[in-house]
Amino acid sequence: MKRTPLLLACFALAGYAASFLWGDPVGLTVLLWFAGAAVVHDLVLFPLGALADRALTRLPVRVVNHVRLPLLGAGLTFLLFLPGIIRQGGATHLAATSLSQQPYLGRWLWLVAAMFAVSGLSYLVRLLTSSSRRGC
Repeated sequence: MKRTPLLLACFALAGYAASFLWGDPVGLTVLLWFAGAAVVHDLVLFPLGALADRALTRLPVRVVNHVRLPLLGAGLTFLLFLPGIIRQGGATHLAATSLSQQPYLGRWLWLVAAMFAVSGLSYLVRLLTSSSRRGC
């Protein structure tokens, strides 16, 4: 299956999106942030994720996905709520919503705890049902 047309379509879409920044004074700043994010991801975050995944695979096979999934959820929701957690743009957020950014960190921590609790409960149910099948 040839992927070249799809890759060209992705580049065309990215070029179209980038054309909106053409001539904008913040265009260079956005380009630098994008390049920096790519470098940080490729040189820092991906190797750290690979090392963490390799450490997880040393756990029993049945436990790996019950740890991996809530970790992934925690990381993605952290990126999603990061501006609120570090209270970036507090004045704009307050003007737009009339709410403060104070509860973001606590709510994110509760969300992560809930993800790990649900994962732990599902692992416990899986463990109990498999041991009851062996006992029969």
